[in-house]
Amino acid sequence: MSSPIEAPSSFGDALRAWRQQRGMSQLDLALAAGASPRHLSFLETNRAKPSRDMVLTLADAMVIPRASRNALLNAAGYAPLYPSTPLDAESLGPLRAVLSEMMARHAPNPAMLCDRYWTLHDANETARALLAPLHGPSGEMNMVRMLTQSAVAPELIANFGEVLEEMIGRIRLEALEAGGDPEFAALLKLLEDAARRHPPPKPAQPRRPLVPLVLMTPAGELRFLSAITHFGTNEDAAVRDLRLELLFPVDDATRDAMRALAP
Repeated sequence: MSSPIEAPSSFGDALRAWRQQRGMSQLDLALAAGASPRHLSFLETNRAKPSRDMVLTLADAMVIPRASRNALLNAAGYAPLYPSTPLDAESLGPLRAVLSEMMARHAPNPAMLCDRYWTLHDANETARALLAPLHGPSGEMNMVRMLTQSAVAPELIANFGEVLEEMIGRIRLEALEAGGDPEFAALLKLLEDAARRHPPPKPAQPRRPLVPLVLMTPAGELRFLSAITHFGTNEDAAVRDLRLELLFPVDDATRDAMRALAP
């Protein structure tokens, strides 16, 4: 889904929208990009056409994600630079093999593969079993919508308010990088509405250094810490947006429960 920053028809409009979203003045951006403020003003008013290199230099200065850099290049009349390959494409076969191996090796602990909007694309057997109560009759696959729209989520997740609070912080940072993407705005609203209905307990002073995910299951109370892996050593916009979330047991009871699930 494109963002409002990607929607303007002209390069100048798109550049100005990104600059303002990043809280930069024309002088700030000109200095960061090594350009003159006059030239930048001409670019924003479409009185000058940027070179391809200038578009990329400005994108670097504003720390714009790869998919949005492609949109900025398109607005300036250039072909996209970064590929955006569907996960099921033949060329990503080696990556899929690596992902499958990582999730298999992580078993019996849960592992989930999501895209930038936290829509679930794959999971190992343990994760599927834990997530099954959240899918609902619609078969919802977006993790945020599962958390906020499932009637059983507050019962399944013992520290539901804390989990919502942590997820809000994470999505806010990702939304900031994405530059006003409406999908992130929609996800944030769902989380914030849910947090108002299920506020976390008043934080202790000082706050705990670790906040586990606490699940209530037929096997008892299970406690996990989450590690999220990104794939940054590539030029593909879609691959860079993937998140592999690995859950690790944090106590003996959870470790024993996970071992009992092993074949």
